[in-house]
Amino acid sequence: MKVSFYALGCKVNQYEIDCYAKIFSDSGWEIGNFSEKCDAYVINTCAITNIGERKSRQIIRRAKKQNPDAVVAVTGCYAQTKAEEVKNMSEADVVLGTANRAHICRIVEAKIKGEDIDLLCDIMRERDYEELECEGRCERTRAYIKIQDGCDNFCSYCIVPYARGPVRSRSLENIIPEAKRLAEAGFREIVLTGISVASYGKDLKDGNTLKNVIKEVCKVEGIERVRLSSISPNIFNNEFIDFIANEKKMCRHFHISLQSGSTSVLKRMNRKYSAEEYLDTLERIRAAMPDCGITTDIICGFPEESDEEFLETMEFVKKAHFLKVHVFPYSERSGTVAARMEQIPHSIREERAAKLTTLTEEIAKEVEKSFIGQSLAVLFEQTEGEYIQGLAGNYLRIYAKGGEDLTGEIRSVKITEYKDGKIYGEIIK
Repeated sequence: MKVSFYALGCKVNQYEIDCYAKIFSDSGWEIGNFSEKCDAYVINTCAITNIGERKSRQIIRRAKKQNPDAVVAVTGCYAQTKAEEVKNMSEADVVLGTANRAHICRIVEAKIKGEDIDLLCDIMRERDYEELECEGRCERTRAYIKIQDGCDNFCSYCIVPYARGPVRSRSLENIIPEAKRLAEAGFREIVLTGISVASYGKDLKDGNTLKNVIKEVCKVEGIERVRLSSISPNIFNNEFIDFIANEKKMCRHFHISLQSGSTSVLKRMNRKYSAEEYLDTLERIRAAMPDCGITTDIICGFPEESDEEFLETMEFVKKAHFLKVHVFPYSERSGTVAARMEQIPHSIREERAAKLTTLTEEIAKEVEKSFIGQSLAVLFEQTEGEYIQGLAGNYLRIYAKGGEDLTGEIRSVKITEYKDGKIYGEIIK
């Protein structure tokens, strides 16, 4: 029997797909490519935007079209938040959601035999982290470890808390062995990921926090870099900044969610900080780690966003000097507070997103150029023609001429020029 997988959306979804693959493989299934004719297809869906939901439906239909006799199993956020809608799709044979995923293979095998097992649950009642067997989501030379699930922030625009449930933290006793397996497999960098990474530990009774996870993963022999996925600005008090600044293995890159540069919009979003507090956080981080790279997300056209509030965001990004910004036009999520607010026309959302994207790309170019003359440690990933490219700890992608295959190696590179949208350097050791 052959099964293939497809993940939409975030790194957590991709990580979970790798967990599914191991579960099926351990049960004797052959793992195929999604474009192949398989006996089963497992799709981990996304619900963060209307586009994510639409793409999820397209992939579900595509799977069934490839083999009408196959079992199509649908998991993830879209399956959880709109279970009835997914069940009503003739192409969806199994709907599971974001819990009880450890039983995915058993449920699919039962469906093949003509039996139905329904383990779709009320995710808001879940209180324990679901441990899935996994070797870790990997990208070239770095690997991901999921350390928590769920979110308790309830930002007014966001469906994720309803899709993922409350915060559930993974025990250190299960995180560290996975980090060791990945180190033994040759991975040099670990990315700690989750739905709300900054919330790690708030549900635990042992007192462990994100600091404990970072500290213990950094101790793993063979791991040379540890990176955080998207994280809330509220965790960056002076104690936490001092801690990460003094941890040599910690990557000097932080993807700190912003969403708006207007304090009044942030208040309507139910974000727990002001624009001024966010900017102060950046200043304190950069004072401790001058070479760090800061990336973020910004939503344009949030309900009731005035021209003046949008201009506040434009002015904010000029001060913030982000290395990269993911810009999104606001997408209504049924069931959220923001969906009941006065909506901005889609044309204005798109127009504002285009303007902000142009500005952030111009700023990013200047930020990248500012590193010319500096030397950074680069973890090389792959060869492209006469160049080998990889990521510096601060998330700069750097190209250097290499006469040998340095994939998986960390070398010091002196940045020499910015040309045609790329950063070039010379390997110095």
